[in-house]
Amino acid sequence: MAIVELLAQHRVVPVVVLPEPGEAKALANALTAGGLGVAEVTFRTASAAQTMAAMAEDPALIVGAGTVISVDQVDAAVDAGARFVVSPGFSSAVVSRCQELDVPVVPGAATPTELMAALDAGLTTVKLFPAEPLGGITTLRSLAAVFPQVRFVPTGGVSAANAATYLAEPSVLAVGGSWMVAPRLLAQHSWDAVTRLASEAVALARRAADELT
Repeated sequence: MAIVELLAQHRVVPVVVLPEPGEAKALANALTAGGLGVAEVTFRTASAAQTMAAMAEDPALIVGAGTVISVDQVDAAVDAGARFVVSPGFSSAVVSRCQELDVPVVPGAATPTELMAALDAGLTTVKLFPAEPLGGITTLRSLAAVFPQVRFVPTGGVSAANAATYLAEPSVLAVGGSWMVAPRLLAQHSWDAVTRLASEAVALARRAADELT
């Protein structure tokens, strides 16, 4: 599945930071039970690749790698079963390696210069990061007006309270957020809460899609 189709289908991407890889399968089960079939596991822990590999074993879940900032991390992610790569910024080395491996990549972009670099690399889907600190919807609309061919995945400060506002924007393909996989929930192994919040996120995304049609 192409990255655009994947993100358009799910519209909400849980951004996972899981210190305990032994809990990865439980987390995968909790997300899919709530109807979320995609997750971005970030390279913010030493065991991120182990977590990706364990979660990728769930056939109902498509796992991507996040916070990818080096070619070595691209290779480690692909080896672990990651199906797509997300970066916090634009790295020509990371993008080139993903293209060599035929792995979809969504680089971060915070400025027109980064957006132009992504377009030069043949990419039209970018992660607007950090979305809220950059100016939120106002900044998004300003960039979308200049780059109408780009689809955005706002991440950073996106929550259950403002996700629908982002998803209502025609330029937004999906949002990334951690509210359904908050560190407190994962530390307490609150899998029922993860499932409930995932289900609420799915419903939120559906309502936003209905408003666009």
